[in-house]
Amino acid sequence: MRVPLSWLREYVDFDLEPADLADHLTRLGMEVQSIDRFGGDWRSVVVGELLEVSPHPSAGRLSLTKVRIGDDGPPLSIVCGATNIAVGQRVPVALPGAVLPGGRQIGVSTIQGEESQGMLCSGDELRLTTDAEGILILSDGAGAGADGAGAGADGAGTGSDDRPALGRPLEDLVADVVLDVDVKPNRGDLLSLIGLAREVAAIGGVRVRWPEIRVPETGDATTDHVLAEVEDERLCSRFVARYVDGLTVAGSPVNVQLRLSAAGMRPVSNVVDASNYVMLEMGKPIHTFDATAVEGGRIIVRSARADEVIETLDHVRRELTPQTLLIADPRGPIGIAGVMGGAGSEVGPGTTAVVIESAVFDPVSIRRTAQRFGLRSEASLRFEKGQESRLARLGADRTAQLLAAWAGGRPAVGAIDTNPNDEPPRRVAFRPSRVSRLLGEEIDTAEMRDLLARVEIETRPFGGDDWLRTMEDQPPIALDDHAAAEVLVSVVPAHRRDIAIEADVAEEVCRLRGYERLPPRLPDTEMPGYRPDPRRLADMVRDLLGGRGLSEVVTNGLISVRDHARLGYLPDDPATIRIANPVASDHSELRRSLLPGLVRVLATNERQRRMDVAIFELGPIHAFVEGEPWQANRLGLLMCGTWVGPSWAQPARQADVGDAKGIVEALAGRLGIGDLHYLAVEPEPLLDHPGRTAAVLATHGGEPVMLGRVGELDPRYLAACDVRSERAAFAVIDGEVLARLAAAAVQVGQLPGLPALERDIAVVVPRDLSQAEVAAVIRQAAGPLLDRLDLFDRYHGPPLDASEVSLAYRLRFQPAGQAVADAELEETMAGVTRSLADRLGARVRGAGDAS
Repeated sequence: MRVPLSWLREYVDFDLEPADLADHLTRLGMEVQSIDRFGGDWRSVVVGELLEVSPHPSAGRLSLTKVRIGDDGPPLSIVCGATNIAVGQRVPVALPGAVLPGGRQIGVSTIQGEESQGMLCSGDELRLTTDAEGILILSDGAGAGADGAGAGADGAGTGSDDRPALGRPLEDLVADVVLDVDVKPNRGDLLSLIGLAREVAAIGGVRVRWPEIRVPETGDATTDHVLAEVEDERLCSRFVARYVDGLTVAGSPVNVQLRLSAAGMRPVSNVVDASNYVMLEMGKPIHTFDATAVEGGRIIVRSARADEVIETLDHVRRELTPQTLLIADPRGPIGIAGVMGGAGSEVGPGTTAVVIESAVFDPVSIRRTAQRFGLRSEASLRFEKGQESRLARLGADRTAQLLAAWAGGRPAVGAIDTNPNDEPPRRVAFRPSRVSRLLGEEIDTAEMRDLLARVEIETRPFGGDDWLRTMEDQPPIALDDHAAAEVLVSVVPAHRRDIAIEADVAEEVCRLRGYERLPPRLPDTEMPGYRPDPRRLADMVRDLLGGRGLSEVVTNGLISVRDHARLGYLPDDPATIRIANPVASDHSELRRSLLPGLVRVLATNERQRRMDVAIFELGPIHAFVEGEPWQANRLGLLMCGTWVGPSWAQPARQADVGDAKGIVEALAGRLGIGDLHYLAVEPEPLLDHPGRTAAVLATHGGEPVMLGRVGELDPRYLAACDVRSERAAFAVIDGEVLARLAAAAVQVGQLPGLPALERDIAVVVPRDLSQAEVAAVIRQAAGPLLDRLDLFDRYHGPPLDASEVSLAYRLRFQPAGQAVADAELEETMAGVTRSLADRLGARVRGAGDAS
C-alpha cells in the first residue's frame, strides 16, 4: 500500500524522518519496500499569478497572458490554450530551461507571432493529476505537502490568505514522500491510512485522530428514496445505504487529486474520488450507484440466478453463477458485490443523485468471486481479509459528507442500516508468565499491559464468567484459584481480527517490544529419542534394484477405465475409486495395480526404439474395502528385451521368468527374509501367461505367507497395450508384507571372538541329483560348526562321464568358544566326505579327474 506521509500526518503526529519511520514499521512487521517521492519530476517550475488574460490576436483558441512570478522583475508573457484560466489565479509556470516529466524541455518560443516566455502547466503535464483539459489552479490551496494544506473533514482547502507564495518552487508545494508498505494477509486493518496511523501511534505512544464526521442532512429521508433487502445475512452481515442528490459531477479539489495520485489511485470525478478517498482513509470499500439507474430505488443483495449476465465497469459482459453475490434491483444485477459495479449504474457527467452502498460481505465469498472472474480489485482485496462491522456506517456517513463538500450534494436525512449493532470487542485471556515463557525472556506484566495499550488493547483481571461469555473459540486453560489470579483478559478491538488466542497476545507483545530485543539462545528442551527412518526400507530396495540394472520409474496414480478393464475389473466395480471431475478420461480412476503404468512405460520406450527395458516402481494402489478407502504399497518389476548382452562366453539372452525370480530372491536375501517358495496359481485371464505365473511364498512364524506374484504377461495383454514385444517378465510384491517380514528378520547377535575357517570341496554326483540334496548332506555331516555353505562352481565335461556333474562348495566354519585344531577340522571334512559317499554315492574330485 502506498502511504503519502502528508496524508498520514492528518491522523497521527510523528517527527521521524522517512527512513527512520520505514525502519520502525519494518521492525513492527510491515515491511517498507521503497521510499518514493511523488511530484518533483521536473525542474524550474514555480508558482505564478495571472495578471492579464486576453485573446490572441491571430488565433481565436489561444490566449495571451501576463504572469507574475515574484515581486521583482517584469511579468512574463505566455501564450496558453486553456480555457479555465482567469485573472488572479495562481498557477504552475514552467520557466525557460525547465524540464517536464518525459524529458520535455521548455524555452522561449514564438506562437502565432507572439513570444511565449515559458508555459502554464496542467496537472497531467506535471503528472500530478489526470486533468489534461485545463491548467492546474493553485489558488484554492493545493498543498498536500509542505504547506500542510489538505482535505479536512469537509474537504475544503486553504483560504485566500494561505495562497502559495509567488516564485515558490512547485516541488516544495506539492511534492510528497510516499512509503510503499507490504501489508501481510492477516492484517487487513492496515490497508488504510488510519490503520497505519495506529501503528505509527504505537511507535511514539500517541493517539490517533479520526476525521470529524458530520453529515449535513436536510430535506426528506433516505427511506423516501431507497429500500434495501438482504436475502442471505450470512453473506452480507450488514448493509448501509445513503441517498445524496443535488450533485454536480466535476473534478475533485486539486489537493484531493494530488493525494489520490500519490497513493496510487487515479482521480476520476468528485463522486468517484469521494468513495476511493474513504476506502484509502478508513479501509472501507464504498460504491456509489446512479440513483436513476436503480429501479424504484430498491436494492436487493442476493445470489445470482441461472443465466444472468452483467456488464461490469470495465465494459466486459460476464456470465454469472449461483455462487456469485450480487447487488441487484428488480430488473436484475447492478453490481458484483464487493468486487465491481455494473456499467448500467455507473456515475457519469449527468448524474445528479447517487445511492451510497457501504456493506460488510463474507470474505470467503468475495475472494472466490474475485478469483472466478479474475477481478482482484482494491475493494475485493480489502473485503476478502474481513471488515470491521462499524465501518459500514462510518464509511457511508464519511462519503456523504465529502459529496456535500466536493460536489454540492444534499444528503438525505438518516440511513438504511440492516444491522445497526456494532461488533463487540473480543476478549482473549492470557497468562503473563506463559507469554514470558513463550518468548524466552521474563517480561514484566506492567510492561505487557503498556505495550498492548499502545495498540488500543485494554487489559483487566480475569473474571469467573469470561470463558463462558467471550472465549468459546479458545482452547481451555486449566486454572486453580492461585493460577486464576495471574490471568489477564485482553479486550481486543474489532479491527484486530488477527488476535484470537493466547499465543496471538504473546506475538503482539513481542512485536511491539521489538523482535530484535529478544536474546538469541539455543533451545534447551530435551532432544527426542531415536526414530527409525520410515523410508529406509524403500531406499534399500531402490539401491539393490538399481545395482541389479533396473531403472526406477514413477507413473501416474490415475489411470483409465480401459486400463482397469484389461486387468479384469468391471467398469461398475464398487471397489474402484473414481474421480468426480477428472481432468482427462485417461486419468479418471485411482489405480488398483502398478502394471498398467509399467506397461505404458514399456510401450513408450518401444516407440522411441528402445526395445530393452528393465524397470521397477515403488508406489501405492487404491481401492474401496468394505466401503472405506484403502491404500497399500506395492513393488512392481517389468523386464523385456535383452537382459544379458552377448559376450565371448555366451550369446545374448532375453529376459524371462527366471530373471524376475532371481531379482526377487536377491531382494529377499538382502532383507534377510530367507528362502522363497513358488506355487503355481490360476492365471488372470488375458493378463498372466498360462503356465508361466506363480505365487511367491515366504515363511513367517512357521506359516507360509503370500509375498506376491511372478511370471510373464499374456501376449494378448501386451498387444492391447500397444506393446510390440510378445514376452515380458514381471513381478508384483506386496510392500506391506515385505516390510513386515524384513522387520521380523532383523536379529542382532554377538560378534564372534575367533576368526572363521574356510575349506573347499568338489564332489562328483549324478547329473539328475539336485544340488539342494547334496547341500543338505553336507550341512548335516558338518555339524554345528558350519556357519555358511556356498556353491561356487558347477562343471560337466571331460574327464567326467556324461551322466556326472561336479559341484564345488565353500564351507565356512565359525568357532563359537575356543579355537578349533586343524586335526579336528580335518576330521570334520573327512566325515563330510564319508557321508556324501555313503548316502549319495558321491566322490570327492581329485587329481585323477583333472582335465
